[in-house]
Amino acid sequence: MSTTTTIRLPEELTARIASAAERAGKTTHSFILEAITEKAEIEEQRAGFDAEADARFTKIVATGKTIPWSEMRQYLEARLAGQQPPRPVAKKKRD
Repeated sequence: MSTTTTIRLPEELTARIASAAERAGKTTHSFILEAITEKAEIEEQRAGFDAEADARFTKIVATGKTIPWSEMRQYLEARLAGQQPPRPVAKKKRD
């Protein structure tokens, strides 16, 4: 089921959308729907990233375990170089 939503767009934006849609070989309507869908997906992905970050931080606070940046950097650099190093292990920070 679909619903109708009315939005008021400035004339300049309407012209830009029409021009972009034409270049893309789409109708203005489909171009706008695609843009709204893309924006919604980006925001959903951002919400997922935020939830993952919150969960990871909660785990860090609960366990006190982290991976030192020097070890993580070394691991990432090796991965970038095409190597398959063992993943670093989180450990409690010593005072």
